[in-house]
Amino acid sequence: MVLVFGQEKKARKQSEHYSREQNQYNDFHGYLQASTTTNYILNETVKKKFVAWIPYVIGAILVIQFLALGVWQVDRGFEKRAQQQAFESQAGFASWSNGMAVRSYQKLKATGHFDSERQFLLENIIINSRYGYYVLTPLVIAAGEPVLLINRGWLERSGPDINIASLELDDAPVTIRGRAGSLPRAGYRMGDAIASTTEWPQRAVYPTLDELGKALGRDVAPFILLLDPDDSNGFFRHWVPEEMGPGRHYAYALQWFAMGLVLAALLIWNFRRRGLET
Repeated sequence: MVLVFGQEKKARKQSEHYSREQNQYNDFHGYLQASTTTNYILNETVKKKFVAWIPYVIGAILVIQFLALGVWQVDRGFEKRAQQQAFESQAGFASWSNGMAVRSYQKLKATGHFDSERQFLLENIIINSRYGYYVLTPLVIAAGEPVLLINRGWLERSGPDINIASLELDDAPVTIRGRAGSLPRAGYRMGDAIASTTEWPQRAVYPTLDELGKALGRDVAPFILLLDPDDSNGFFRHWVPEEMGPGRHYAYALQWFAMGLVLAALLIWNFRRRGLET
């Protein structure tokens, strides 16, 4: 009887100990579940807020880009306007000499003799939807001085070969007139500008002045003289500032500014609407 009672008492103690351990386990497990649930809710809340802000960040970046493009177009318009004013304000032809400061489209005259043995044909020049060349001829001013490259105008391409005789010039001293200009430029150029050849005239695709000087083997003036339409020894010439005037740039700027303002207004309206709903 005493033995049975002792075993029952021992069993009851073991049961109570097991119950306490189970309760502790349940409490700890419940704490872990609550903690995990809380962290999940917090993470989901942060994630939702982050996702909700993404469109506003992207929209703000686009607004800044639109406004920057508008400012750039305005600057380009000012540049074109200055070019037109410089082109129209020139009166007489100033005598050019080496080292002289030259303005864009300034009217100049120079005396020397043409080097018709070494000329360049600038390819891929399109006028009135037709392909042709700009003919560049060096004008030698004096020994030891940089040569002045003369753009004698546009010559239409009528076949794979060109009539060399049409490019020839008298090597007698001559005084020519024109405007200070530059070489045509391309946004992207593939390969060499001037082919490696010793034959003249050399064909070139959007070369730089340094590349032309290297091909000639001597220094060249830092600009191109656009031969005056009234001078002889030239081809088709219609020198004007870039066809796209300042008005077109101002119109593009207005479009970019309008797009930026509309997008900014939409972002503000959507932000305020979401605020009212919450």
